[in-house]
Amino acid sequence: ALEALKQRACEGVELNAARLGALSRDIWSRPELAYEEHRAHDTMTHFFSSGELPGAAWAVQPRYKLGTAFRAEWGTAAPQAPRPLRVAFLCEYDALPGIGHACGHNLIAEVGAAAALGLKAALESLPQPAPVAVQVTVLGTPAEEQGGGKIDLINAGAFDGLDVVFMAHPSQENAAYLPDVAEHDVTVKYYGKASHAAAYPWEGVNALDAAVLAYNNLSVLRQQMKPTWRVHGVIKNGGVKPNIIPAYTELEFYLRAPSMKDLSVLTEKVENCFRSAALATGCKVEIKGGKNDYYNVLPNKSLQKVYKENGKKLGIDFISEDCILNGLSGN
Repeated sequence: ALEALKQRACEGVELNAARLGALSRDIWSRPELAYEEHRAHDTMTHFFSSGELPGAAWAVQPRYKLGTAFRAEWGTAAPQAPRPLRVAFLCEYDALPGIGHACGHNLIAEVGAAAALGLKAALESLPQPAPVAVQVTVLGTPAEEQGGGKIDLINAGAFDGLDVVFMAHPSQENAAYLPDVAEHDVTVKYYGKASHAAAYPWEGVNALDAAVLAYNNLSVLRQQMKPTWRVHGVIKNGGVKPNIIPAYTELEFYLRAPSMKDLSVLTEKVENCFRSAALATGCKVEIKGGKNDYYNVLPNKSLQKVYKENGKKLGIDFISEDCILNGLSGN
């Protein structure tokens, strides 16, 4: 019976393959940044509410708790069940500035929708009334690349009551799990004093010197960083003109580590690099963390095993455990 349900799920995905492919291509061809995914939101909500999908209709809530989030639900009826099993699938659809969907969020949207349609098809093939009540939810989760849309939705209660939530991310290899690290984003601003760089340089307090020192401090710190720690950033504002000593500079950095404990240690070291640069140059410094920190993802080995077993039956080759343990991923 279980294998028959799996077959129905595969058939449900195959039946909608053309629609799903068109959905992905539409999102890919019109990339939008975090919290600005209005066309992708409309494309996704139309996909579930247009009436073109086979079977019973989905109940769709556009602009669900965020301006570009959505929720689509379908459920089986089981009068004697006190509470349905609530299964959710996540769809991402924001892009990167300049390079579009380089992280493949259009594919995340497609595979989330496909998995939901496959499960729905399998459940609809059961004798009615269904022996168990299941509620299938699709959550459109914007702003993965910047800002933390899922964290916003968690705080708004969008995940309350869900029993299990699934998402798949594209990669160069097939894996049931890749280490997804904790992340803290930080913006650093240095405030100095402008002066003419040729006539009166001694009157100035050079905020660009502070930014350069901070960057160099971090470069020196890397020798003592653990191999699994990551620090990378850019100077977003380095001054106005060469003959004006910069009174203001701004940097943006991402800090990553395998655990929140490690991330806390790394953050303290990095912030000391920023503060010491201000002290050395006489600048004032403002350090502001991002509004949402990402926790590291914990593996579910039972689900990993089931995923690999079923994937192999479909002809998928998975990378080795050694390759997984030596890799890092994150947004």
